[in-house]
Amino acid sequence: MKLEGSCQCGAIHFSLESKTPVPYMRCYCSICRKTGGGGGCAINLGGEADTLVWDDPHAAKTSYHAKMDDGESQAERHFCSRCGTSLWLWDPRWPELIHPLASAIDTRLPPPPDTVHIMLASKPDWVVVPSGPGHLHFDAYPELSIADWHKSKDLYDPKD
Repeated sequence: MKLEGSCQCGAIHFSLESKTPVPYMRCYCSICRKTGGGGGCAINLGGEADTLVWDDPHAAKTSYHAKMDDGESQAERHFCSRCGTSLWLWDPRWPELIHPLASAIDTRLPPPPDTVHIMLASKPDWVVVPSGPGHLHFDAYPELSIADWHKSKDLYDPKD
């Protein structure tokens, strides 16, 4: 599925192909919350890095390496320097992947059959996490990757 996205001010537009476009996983870690999750979490999708193209005539795109307890994160979080919109994450440990934030995607995304809430051990007290049928909770990362989750739900199309 082709995903198209942009920042809020319109300085940056981007697109990429995704085999895993369902916005099902909400991350509550402090990095995701503080860099892109105004509601207490961020929702990352999966995309193919070699298909990412962006239009940035104003040279507004910049990146940030989060501060970790043991130094600086290898992951690059890309955002618009004009309006602050979080756009995508790229990590050299998985160079074939791009993780765009669902909030920056303009393409109509398919609704998830359930929602996975991760990194709940980092969640602040003010965030209320939905529970009940269709909501799975994890204090850390779940065993299933984004691709494996899509495959388990028969939502992964290797031809996309």
